Amino acid sequence: MTRPSAAHLIAFLLPATLLAGVWGAQLLGGLYPCEMCHWQRWPHYAALVLAGLGFFVPAGRGRTALVVLAALAIGVSGAIGVAHAGVEYGWWPGFTACTSTIDFTGLDPSQRLAAIMRAPLIRCDRAPWTLAGISLAGFNAILSLGGAITILVLMMRRTTR
Repeated sequence: MTRPSAAHLIAFLLPATLLAGVWGAQLLGGLYPCEMCHWQRWPHYAALVLAGLGFFVPAGRGRTALVVLAALAIGVSGAIGVAHAGVEYGWWPGFTACTSTIDFTGLDPSQRLAAIMRAPLIRCDRAPWTLAGISLAGFNAILSLGGAITILVLMMRRTTR
């Protein structure tokens, strides 16, 4: 096996780091995700799998394809982050209703109603945390789109040499 390229490492480490950050914020910081937050995670999971598979594929077209697909998945997450940040900042209306953290498994209707009334609603149009006015969705947009562009530029440089 040949050594992974910088683009390949970024394609693996960027979604791994972003997912670790949001899971840490959720599990340790109590910042529960809304539905649009979950939408941003799925492409990162896909990118992580694609880039991870690239470590087991010999260098060449197969690995290149996996890294490019991972970059595209990261870019999709960034695009969803733009949409979500726009909803949070009030630039456009949201695409979804608010979500909750309720598990209805095994609950009868009266227990479901009681659970709904106790559970916090996680609104897609309110940022639960910001840094310098940038929400987690905004940071995902910046880092994911920047990372996807960086990966693709590095991949193009490799193929033109």
